[in-house]
Amino acid sequence: MTDPTGFFEGWRSISLAGTRDVLDGVVRPEHRGPSPELAAFLRRWPGAWYWGDDARTRLILIRGAAAARPERWLWHGALLVLFVLCTLGAGAVVSGHLRPSAHPGLGGAVTGVIEFGEFVVTGGWRMLLEYGWEFAAPLLGILLVHELGHYFAARRYAIDVSPPYFIPVPPNLSPIGGLGAFIRLRSPVYDRRQLLDVGAAGPLAGFLVAVGVLLWGYQLSQRAGLAGAATPSFVLFAGRPVFLGDSILSHALREWLIPGHGAVLLAPQAFAGWVGLFITGLNLLPLSQLDGGHVVYGLAGKRQRWIAMACAAGLVVLGTRSPMWYLWAALTFAIGGGKWSHPEVVIPDRPVLWGGRLTGLACVAVFALTFVPVPFLG
Repeated sequence: MTDPTGFFEGWRSISLAGTRDVLDGVVRPEHRGPSPELAAFLRRWPGAWYWGDDARTRLILIRGAAAARPERWLWHGALLVLFVLCTLGAGAVVSGHLRPSAHPGLGGAVTGVIEFGEFVVTGGWRMLLEYGWEFAAPLLGILLVHELGHYFAARRYAIDVSPPYFIPVPPNLSPIGGLGAFIRLRSPVYDRRQLLDVGAAGPLAGFLVAVGVLLWGYQLSQRAGLAGAATPSFVLFAGRPVFLGDSILSHALREWLIPGHGAVLLAPQAFAGWVGLFITGLNLLPLSQLDGGHVVYGLAGKRQRWIAMACAAGLVVLGTRSPMWYLWAALTFAIGGGKWSHPEVVIPDRPVLWGGRLTGLACVAVFALTFVPVPFLG
């Protein structure tokens, strides 16, 4: 059989922005399971397909309706190269081999960026590579796995998705050398199953790598006597201590792997793992179009807006202890187009499958383990 409608007792056909065609139907009883004929058809289907309910009575078929757009690989590659250089610079600062110039004001920030660029192109990249890789390589691995998790999950549902955009920031402006990375979904998301799976794939994949990096880094870290320090972890940035807050997981792993008393001076690898867990928790906040917003909308549908409002109120309270939360709440509000609620998908009322609910609950657990209420301590 070449006509898929022959397998359905009822169906609807939808075009998604003219780039994807969706056939969504109830499978005839004799083809549920699926039947050998339907299974053979699905193996030949030139697109994506998945079951819309746990009983496998509803089937969704998706395929492209337009030619794939050419990717701007040169642009993506240039951003990646700059991101690598900036994270190498941050790693060299953390390891104590680079001290970025400090200039006051906005003009001074621009001057610092220019100076870093001159340093790199005049041969400084060799020093960055030698002394910065211990931080840059594991951090890049965490972020790359996170974004590829999103990317391949989107491709699994035939969503038009961009490769990752990395956002570089020179080390005179950022202690980690960047603002992370993101992908763009360029075709509409059909239902909550797609949204939840794509939103969850990134943080769950990145979380596993971040835990491995943190375990590695803690093995290289050590307790250090630091007069007046009331924090359990710190890094040296340009020779000055930067005190770090704890998540439940970072605290538990540190006390297990580095027994003793006194603050722990984190090795560059441990700092990369801490940053990876921090970014994971940050992204899993259930706000607007953060990963957590995708996941909670997938789980709760329109009720996500109330969860988002409660979360935003919580960030305002946390802002009294760490002002960065005011900025993050405002930023997610801007990203969401003036809302903390998530935009609707094409079919918003269809619930996710039981496996999707387990995936969503796993994300909630990861958020609880990785969220840092006060990231940077005085």
